[in-house]
Amino acid sequence: MTVPLDLIPVHKAQRPFFVGVDVGGTGVKIGVVDEQGRTLARTSIPTLEERGPQDAVERITRTLQGELATTGLSLDDVAAVGLGTPGTMDIPQGMMLDPPNLPHWQNFPIRDALAKQCGKPVSFANDANAAAYGEYWVGSGRDYRSMVMLTLGTGVGGGIIVDDVSIDGENSHGSECGHIIIDYTPNARLCPCGQTGHLEAYASATALVKRTKEALAAGRQSTLNARVAEGEEPSGLMLAQEAENGDQLALDLILETAKYVGIGAVSLMHTIDPGAVILGGAMNFGGNASKLGRRFIERVREEVRRRAFPIPAKNTVVDFASLVGHAGYIGAAGIARMAYHKKQG
Repeated sequence: MTVPLDLIPVHKAQRPFFVGVDVGGTGVKIGVVDEQGRTLARTSIPTLEERGPQDAVERITRTLQGELATTGLSLDDVAAVGLGTPGTMDIPQGMMLDPPNLPHWQNFPIRDALAKQCGKPVSFANDANAAAYGEYWVGSGRDYRSMVMLTLGTGVGGGIIVDDVSIDGENSHGSECGHIIIDYTPNARLCPCGQTGHLEAYASATALVKRTKEALAAGRQSTLNARVAEGEEPSGLMLAQEAENGDQLALDLILETAKYVGIGAVSLMHTIDPGAVILGGAMNFGGNASKLGRRFIERVREEVRRRAFPIPAKNTVVDFASLVGHAGYIGAAGIARMAYHKKQG
């Protein structure tokens, strides 16, 4: 499924307009979208983490004003703003608590700080949940009432949307799909969070690299050996390249990752019974446009068919995300839109 992401002119857009802000460890994405989730303007700025969150809030607002001006709009034309940031967080209080990749941003009331700076109501969300909402609203999940999203990258993120609602949880820890347990044995792999057996410890890019190094150290023959011997560090991209060139070990490791993703997906399916399970993140092995990507997701589907209850196994769609790097700001804007319309009655 492909979603057009070209910018649309203001005269073709449908009011009201919403802003989405997607804060990451190195960059902040900012976008202006219309009532249908189409983008009028977008840009990004460096996070500059060490300068702290208040500095970022001020730069986000200045940048937003500049982007609006390029389309002939101003903040007066914006109905509401959505903000997605990494956890940990207290969503009801609008607080960033202890984000691992933003150490200078601890215990900061970022929602209210941005609302004060830009003079607009701000809805606050976990960044992975915001990305999931973007896919649910206008991306690969747009045809379904409920959706689970797994983002495969350095870690494994996740988001769950049910009937227009992002599942944030009682303690703002909802939808932590990367931390469901898929291995409870004494030798289960250690997750970066400090616990063992989590999906992230098996299906992230970090986990894939670790399993690759273990296989090579055990003497497995592979074209990867020559590249590592020349000083290259194993990566998901390296494995994809060698798998596409016919290396069996690289392919086996990638398909093993797909198996773990499928196992995790089934646990989520049996909990939520979603219309779709959507796979996003940088580690998609080329997605539907690539033979390897198609083989990867088909292996996920095989595991789902093997392990899930018959009716969900047959009916649940498993597909790649389609908004690429735009899902975060679009979803944040979508969450703001939902809150705005709810308030309007």
